[in-house]
Amino acid sequence: MENITRLPERQAEPEKITINLGHVDLGRIDLLVREGFYANRTDFIRTAIRNQLTSEGRSVAQSIDRYQLELGLFDITRADLEAMATAGEKLHLKVVGLARIAADVTPELAEATIGSLNVLGSLQASKAVKAALKDRTT
Repeated sequence: MENITRLPERQAEPEKITINLGHVDLGRIDLLVREGFYANRTDFIRTAIRNQLTSEGRSVAQSIDRYQLELGLFDITRADLEAMATAGEKLHLKVVGLARIAADVTPELAEATIGSLNVLGSLQASKAVKAALKDRTT
């Protein structure tokens, strides 16, 4: 995996998620925001998620080790995949975070060089590349 460029954490755009909360929980969050504990609802939710991930940090680390996952943000370039094709190698990538396949990677190149792609988080690639890798992506 030396051909994959690892990026500093938080370099990519955040992913938007939607959650449903009960009225009472939402009201309690709004009260904390009004009292100045948090700047807004999003600030509260991000803080709560980070605190929970910190408290579960050991379990996350053990799972990452057990499943041999890479943690972070990975850019997969056309040059990386062409080098793998030349060497007759296949990429088997397991990522917790973000995997980005460059826009200039063709579906044919992706099919020829990517054996499997397991992404817990987000995969950014062209629609054509995602379609080509559909059976190799989990």
